Amino acid sequence: MFQSLTDKLSEAFKKFRSKGKLTEADVKAGMREIKLALLEADVSFKVVKEFINKVTERAVGADVLESLLPAQQIVKIVNEELTNIMGSSQAKLTISSAPPTVIMMCGLQGAGKTTHAAKLAAMYKKQGKRPLLVACDVYRPAAIKQLQVLGEQINIPVFSMGTDVSPVTIAKEGLKYAKSNQNDMVFIDTAGRLHIDEELMDELKNIKAETNPTEILLTVDAMIGQDAVNVAEKFNELLDITGVILTKLDGDTRGGAALSVRYVTGKPIKFVGMGEKMDAIEPFYPDRMASRILGMGDVLSLIEKAEQMYDEKQAADLEKKMREQSFTLDDYLDQFAQIKNMGNLEQLVGMIPGMNANALKDVQIDEKAIGRTEAIIKSMTMKERTKPEIINNSRKERIAKGSGTTVADVNRLLKQFEQTKKMMKQFTSMQKGRHGRKMRFPF
Repeated sequence: MFQSLTDKLSEAFKKFRSKGKLTEADVKAGMREIKLALLEADVSFKVVKEFINKVTERAVGADVLESLLPAQQIVKIVNEELTNIMGSSQAKLTISSAPPTVIMMCGLQGAGKTTHAAKLAAMYKKQGKRPLLVACDVYRPAAIKQLQVLGEQINIPVFSMGTDVSPVTIAKEGLKYAKSNQNDMVFIDTAGRLHIDEELMDELKNIKAETNPTEILLTVDAMIGQDAVNVAEKFNELLDITGVILTKLDGDTRGGAALSVRYVTGKPIKFVGMGEKMDAIEPFYPDRMASRILGMGDVLSLIEKAEQMYDEKQAADLEKKMREQSFTLDDYLDQFAQIKNMGNLEQLVGMIPGMNANALKDVQIDEKAIGRTEAIIKSMTMKERTKPEIINNSRKERIAKGSGTTVADVNRLLKQFEQTKKMMKQFTSMQKGRHGRKMRFPF
C-alpha cells in the first residue's frame, strides 16, 4: 500500500535534509517533487494544488526556515496537511438512539459491497450488537447466495425474499423483520452496476426513502485510482452519502483515492478493507494513514491488532512463564499463532516506525516459515516440547522426518527458541527494574 508514493516522498525529504539550512527556493523545488509524487499516485489535481499551496505557505515562514531543523519541520507540516486532507480525525459510524441502526451499502459492482456488509456486521457483533444482513441485490447472479454463505461463516442471520421481489420491498420487509426479532443493526446490501445509471440510482433513492437509513456507506475500490473519486462524487451528489469504505487497500494501489475522496465529497472515509478475511477491515484514522504514507509507521494500529488477539489473562500467563523460566516450545508456537492471526506480516512490519518501503525493498518475509515451525514443534513429543535440551541427534532426525523438514531446520528452530527465551528474560528484568511493574508483551 502506497509503496511508490512513500518512496518518492522519502526521496524529496532527503533533499531537504541534505541542505541543512533551507531557502525559499529550496522549499519550492522540494514541493515540485512532492507535487509530482502525489499526481503520479493518482491524487486529484484539485487536492494536490491546494495541498502544495498550504504546505508551501507554512514551510516558507520564518519559523521554519530559521529553525535549527527546518527539514523535520517540513515533514511535520506535510504530515499535518495530509491528515487534514483525509479528514483530521476518525469519523465513527453513527449508532441510532432508537434501534435498529440501518446501514445502507451502495457502490459499483465489484467494489466489495456484499463482503464488506458482512465484515461490518461481524465487527459490530463482536461489540455486542445483534446485526441482520438484508439481501437486496436481486440482479447479480448468486449475490444472495454469497451473502448467505458469508452470514453462515460469521453466524449472522440473512433476510432474503429471492430474486422475484422488488429490492425496495425486500428492504422494507427486512427492516420489519429486524424490529420483530430484536436485531439492533441492519445492513442492507444493495445492487451495483458496472457504471452509474438512472435505473440504479432511482432504485437506491427509493430504498433510502423507504428505510430512512442512519448511514449510507459508499464502497469504493481503491485500485481504480482517480475513477474512485469520480464514483464517490457522483454517488454523493445523487444519494448524499454519509461515509466511504475504501476497499482493496492491501493491493497494489497508488493511494490517490485515500487522499482525494474525502476532500472532493466532503464525506469521511469511515473504514478501509485490507484483505479477503472477514476481520480484514479497520476503522479509518487520517493521522495514522498519513504516518503510514510518510513511512513513519502506525504503532497504535499495531498495538490494537495485538490487543484484539491477546487478552489480559494470556499476557499475565506469558509474563509469569517468562519470569519463572517455564516458557516451552508450545508457548513459543502459540506466540507465532497470535502474530499470524494479526494479519499479513508485511502489513504488520510496515506499521513499525522506520520500517518503510525502502527498508523492506529487498527483504522477503517468509510467512511459510511459521508453517514449518508449527510442523517441527508438532512432530515433537510432549516431553521434548517441555524440555528441548533432551533433543539429541537421533531425536532431531526423527522430528525432521516427521515434519518434512531437515535437521538443519530443527537446529535453527531450537537456536531461535533459546535466543527468544534469553531476550524475553532480559525484557522482563528491564521492565520490572525500571518501572516496578510487570510486563505485558503480546508477542
